[in-house]
Amino acid sequence: MQLWSVVGAIGRFMMRAGVVILLFVAYQLWGTGLSTARAQDNLTKEFNTQIAEFTPAPAPTPTPTEPEPVVTAPADLPIPEPGDPIARITMKTIDSDFVMVQGVDLKWLQQGPGHFPQTPLPGQPGNAAVAGHRTTYKAPFNRIDELVPGDTITVQTLQGTFTYKVDAHIDPKDGTTSGHIIVSPNDLSILEQNVGNRLTLMACHPKFTASQRIVVTATLTSNPAPPTPIPTYDGVTTDASTDALASGDSSAWPAAIFWSLLTGLVWFGTWWLARFWTPTLLRKRAQRVSRLRDWKFLATYAVGTPIVFVLMFFAFTNIAHLLPASY
Repeated sequence: MQLWSVVGAIGRFMMRAGVVILLFVAYQLWGTGLSTARAQDNLTKEFNTQIAEFTPAPAPTPTPTEPEPVVTAPADLPIPEPGDPIARITMKTIDSDFVMVQGVDLKWLQQGPGHFPQTPLPGQPGNAAVAGHRTTYKAPFNRIDELVPGDTITVQTLQGTFTYKVDAHIDPKDGTTSGHIIVSPNDLSILEQNVGNRLTLMACHPKFTASQRIVVTATLTSNPAPPTPIPTYDGVTTDASTDALASGDSSAWPAAIFWSLLTGLVWFGTWWLARFWTPTLLRKRAQRVSRLRDWKFLATYAVGTPIVFVLMFFAFTNIAHLLPASY
């Protein structure tokens, strides 16, 4: 009998652990989008305020026989700090519309697509490189594999609105043409600057893994804006390697442990309090008397369970910070 009790306890523990893991997977796929949506709302407001402050003078309309006029845009913009909104990227063919932030550290990619700070800003001469999630945090680059050559990518910055056309890439294996290429995690060619005026989008591939990178390049079809200085920061990710984008934030360990222990403690307290009512509850059922104890038993879980879920959300948030940034 004692052996079966131990087996039963292990089985119940495994079932509960499985439920927690499933909840964490659900959080990763859908819950992370809540924080990103909130961040995007704040970034949009901040970016719109900047647009109103730095709106460039309208350029004259070109005639059919004249080339498109040079964009009239300020060149003395403030250097963006990590996490600042720098652009709005829109890809209508895949229903993606996000405010882009400066930096590709984990905490910035959780807010939206992140711009590699050592590359030019979008719309400026050179190759502007951007990274984004494919499966979590609202997955801004979830469908970039569906982009085809010629698709339009629009980027609005403080210097104006710029149009890019997706480039065609030929697969060397079968000769097929698509709008993307697959590279190794350590292939830093996506940051090269001798490729013309280009926008490079990068995310992990296949989905739910960080084993490879999917890369979409697009060529600027409008005139570039005046360049601004390339900033340098201390302690900020400046490359596209596996270590940079596929590693978590180790500083999140204390918070992850704290919220996890607090969640477990509250859940244990809820279980103990509910169990406290159980003996009396069973006796009263046998005697078919008042169901007051039954109400208290259910109320314990009715009150404790939502609290546990809220604490679990904070625990999952910090645990997610420990995971790779690239999914």
